[in-house]
Amino acid sequence: MSPRVLFLLLVLAFVTSAQRRVDPKFTYSRVICVVPFVGQGTAADPKRPEYAPWPASTNPTGIVGFSFLPSDDGKSAVVEFVAYQRAAFQAIFNDKSITAFELGFVSKATIETAIQQYRKSFNLDTFGVVMP
Repeated sequence: MSPRVLFLLLVLAFVTSAQRRVDPKFTYSRVICVVPFVGQGTAADPKRPEYAPWPASTNPTGIVGFSFLPSDDGKSAVVEFVAYQRAAFQAIFNDKSITAFELGFVSKATIETAIQQYRKSFNLDTFGVVMP
């Protein structure tokens, strides 16, 4: 192996090892919105945010995770939905009764200002789903 090839391999190894992993909180497609609660509150039909899959979905083209906080009045929930593909949120985007914010497309300040009318202490830094 020539010294030049060896040098290029060492440089390549150094460059690829120097890259940082993306924080899991910033992976996949994510939407934050305020939706009403649905469900009867039973084991078969638990009270949960609208559009939250129940039973938990194993469909990789659907919503694969969510996290929520109840609103201050307890009638709705601030929810972050996570999906591998943006298309999984089409029903949410088509629902004109709610406003959905796509993370990465809307500023943090805009999201926090809109959500704080439902939950005063909302902070985007401490809210969300971490997917492995």
